Amino acid sequence: MYLLDANILIEAKNRYYGFDLAPGFWDWIEKSSSQGATASIEPVHTELVAGNDELANWARNNTAFFAPIDQAATAHFAPLIQWANSRNYTSGALARFSSNDADFLLIAYAKAHGYTVVTHERPQPEARKRVLIPDACHAIGVKTIDTFAMLRATGAQLILA
Repeated sequence: MYLLDANILIEAKNRYYGFDLAPGFWDWIEKSSSQGATASIEPVHTELVAGNDELANWARNNTAFFAPIDQAATAHFAPLIQWANSRNYTSGALARFSSNDADFLLIAYAKAHGYTVVTHERPQPEARKRVLIPDACHAIGVKTIDTFAMLRATGAQLILA
């Protein structure tokens, strides 16, 4: 299962898979979700519906795509916080990351369920001002990939009718 970070959906909407340009991408997301291949989490949903655009409307109409944070995910909160605190992040970076940040919750959920996180973020192990998803995922044994690797791994094809 692939667990999508908000930036995957936001970038798709804003750039290469706009709703008007590539509706097949959004159809694929919905289909792959119904088949248990893709999902995201409710905190990402909350972030998306705060907007007033096509993506917010899509998120409102596809609530089943966004899984609730469960008890299995909470078991990974302490190890994530412990890892982040062992690094040289600024206090602001640590506070943002550990205060129910969607990234923090996405990583914990992926770890709990053995999912791969799909994100556009790139590792920066020496970063100090922000805890990046790939670095935290690597620290607790969660795989990360980008949109295009996910599409290839699932055999997705966006074909014009």
